[in-house]
Amino acid sequence: MKILLTNIKELLQVRDTAPNKVSGAEMKELPTLKNAWLLLEGTLIKDYGTMDTLSITEVDKTIDCKNKIVMPTWCDSHTHIVYAGNREQEFVDRINGLSYQEIADNGGGILHSAKKLQETSEEDLFHQSANRLKEIMQLGTGALEIKSGYGLTTEAELKMLRVAKKLGESFPIKVKTTFLGAHAVPSEFKNNKQGYLDHICNKMLPEIAKENLADYIDIFCEKGYFTVEDTHQLLSEAKKYNLIPKIHVNQFNAIGGVQAGVEHNALSVDHLEVITSEDIIALKNSETMPVALPSCSYFLSIPYTPGRKIIDAGLPLALATDYNPGSTPSGNMNFVVATACIKMKLTPEESINAATINGAFAMGISETHGSITKGKSASIIITKEIPSYGYLPYAFGSNLIDSVIINGELI
Repeated sequence: MKILLTNIKELLQVRDTAPNKVSGAEMKELPTLKNAWLLLEGTLIKDYGTMDTLSITEVDKTIDCKNKIVMPTWCDSHTHIVYAGNREQEFVDRINGLSYQEIADNGGGILHSAKKLQETSEEDLFHQSANRLKEIMQLGTGALEIKSGYGLTTEAELKMLRVAKKLGESFPIKVKTTFLGAHAVPSEFKNNKQGYLDHICNKMLPEIAKENLADYIDIFCEKGYFTVEDTHQLLSEAKKYNLIPKIHVNQFNAIGGVQAGVEHNALSVDHLEVITSEDIIALKNSETMPVALPSCSYFLSIPYTPGRKIIDAGLPLALATDYNPGSTPSGNMNFVVATACIKMKLTPEESINAATINGAFAMGISETHGSITKGKSASIIITKEIPSYGYLPYAFGSNLIDSVIINGELI
């Protein structure tokens, strides 16, 4: 099917030859075309240009985008969208003064979600997750990373990853999967963390590899969860199964997790609400993408990732939602982009780059997503009539999306 978009007020993130990522001062540059057209053929971007060059006549569908902006769909490189139930009681508990750690110590947090998920059938888990997926597709997300980590048993972790994989097969959105068995220590291993790590390495990893369920490996490297030494053990073992690291680091404390990630050639290090000069030096000498999760900071009332500091140091930065039931029950990338501008002092150009081209890099899909480039996925957002792309983060509470096309399919 050929879809022609005409009279586009401004076509964003147009790159004839797209880089894998943009860093530092490059993030302020957002190449665009004004008064443009865009041709989608099947699942791919076929061509584009300014209206004075348009000579195409035979198409299946024409969409007039007068006074509207067109851009690539968001690439959300960090989510936990496959989960069961919710944790709204913890939201109230936090308002009443309990900390994240106190809630976990009282049986809440990740362990609560794990118990609920273990009790939920694979079919029910798929339907719950599919409803969330449909919502974020309508909000403009066209590529998604999905982590396990709310199972914490071999059977439940496999169930999560099977559901994640099935979501990618059932919907046009691009899905990458990550095994996060080391998200927390389950209650049956409460006083035997090493025993649980050995269980992950000796039991879970071989099963996941056998079913080819994961692209990446993750670990929550944080005080009270898993140490740097634990991280080295798991990532070394995962390398045997060709699982690339994407790790949780520096959410509450800087304990050397960034350096561990860089040492193991991690694709990304995510959270970074706390970051040191040593962390920045380590990242400068790597191909690892820093990923900020501003809606998590918003929801938990914790510090925001110092994105300005990261970019000004010459580094790249990606933005993602961290969609999960406990600390970020939202997959709205539009809010993430706005919050990065409002609270992290990124410019609109930097935020859009971080949520498209750099988000694609952080999930290993730079070749197919993240920019308006011939041959890339026909995955685009068409806004409502707005004055400029700066209006997207400015009017943070408004739904400014008119329609979304993902992999050539109108959502």
